[in-house]
Amino acid sequence: MADRSAGTTAGKPRGSTLSRLYTGTGAFDIVGKRKIWYVTFGALVLICLLSIVLRGFNLGIDFTGGTKIQFSATGAAGPISTQQVSDVYQRSVGQEPASVQVAGSGASATIQLRSEPIDQAQTLALKDALFAAFQPLGPDGTPSPQAISDSAVSGIWGGQITRQAVIALAVFLVLVTLFLAFYFERAMAVAALVALLHDVIVTAGIYSIIGFEVTPATVIGLLTILGFSLYDTVVVFDKVRENVRGLLGLTRRTYGEAANLALNQTLMRSINTSLIAVLPVLGLMVVGVGLLGVGTLADLALVQLVGIVAGALSSLLLATPLLVDLKMRDPRFRKQAERVKARRARAARAGTSDGSAAADELDATDEESVAADLRRERAVAAAAGTPARAQRRRRPQGGGAGRPTGKSGRPTGQPSGKQRRR
Repeated sequence: MADRSAGTTAGKPRGSTLSRLYTGTGAFDIVGKRKIWYVTFGALVLICLLSIVLRGFNLGIDFTGGTKIQFSATGAAGPISTQQVSDVYQRSVGQEPASVQVAGSGASATIQLRSEPIDQAQTLALKDALFAAFQPLGPDGTPSPQAISDSAVSGIWGGQITRQAVIALAVFLVLVTLFLAFYFERAMAVAALVALLHDVIVTAGIYSIIGFEVTPATVIGLLTILGFSLYDTVVVFDKVRENVRGLLGLTRRTYGEAANLALNQTLMRSINTSLIAVLPVLGLMVVGVGLLGVGTLADLALVQLVGIVAGALSSLLLATPLLVDLKMRDPRFRKQAERVKARRARAARAGTSDGSAAADELDATDEESVAADLRRERAVAAAAGTPARAQRRRRPQGGGAGRPTGKSGRPTGQPSGKQRRR
């Protein structure tokens, strides 16, 4: 039997890795290495769950409640830095603030200080210390104590946002299950939901492990990534469904090989889609944090960045391999895989004197073979309807009943083969 690792498909060289990635000829065995992906994703999910349970989340003051102080980022001595504000807060209150950030730019830039709940006396002492240190400018351009405003933030609003987000997530999962079950099939719906839950758990777990602050913008961003993850999975599954159409009557490849080919055919598209989705998110982080100093944009972009990467990986490396394992539990696909194996064994024995013939028979990644299988399927379907059509178009012999005939015995309107004399 010819060595398949020699890298030929129908007698042609496979080409470089980038070429095979671009053409999607099935060069990457993703489904065949599914045990590696299961162990990797399983370990990642387990670590994330343990962190969520044991460590919890770094909730912002929108969830826990706290104090917010805001004033102009320009003082009598010039621009005010966040580090200077943090130092004044620590000397006045005796602890680190929850966050200090600059919002806006130019003359409209402001310092926003968020902290744990402090009483009225501490708030007044902090405002006096901030004014004494920076003398922020008021609307009229002169230093004024009234330029420093404070407000108490209640954690009730953040709790309401979280509760509504959980309800929205549950409704979304139910609707997605119904859509996938009707549009595709039950096995695909289960595999897609597992990948979707993986994305949610991993994104939340990374926030817990690294200690990113969870804000209402984080919760909203988490919901937005679900649609992207689902879209990527649907694209792959749609190609899988196309490749396995009529598969039970064919012996060119197994269900796993057809699904792996679909992954390779959509791999470049998935990579391009993920890159195109990541670039605006990176731009949002750069503009929101670097230029505008808006922390809400950073929270929204950060969760989307983590979710997009997790969603792309789960759609390619988790959803489709899981689908293959679910489908191979069906006895029909197991028997079809046995027929494929038997056919390849016969092809290998027949090709012992000619290694190239055996390689062509055993190659399950040739695009031409896919087209041949589809043509064969259409031919079988057309042949199944041929007798009925032929029966309807068959001409009666010997003057069919109910049709007038001429003297020659032929039906009227039929040529007699004789030319009319002029």
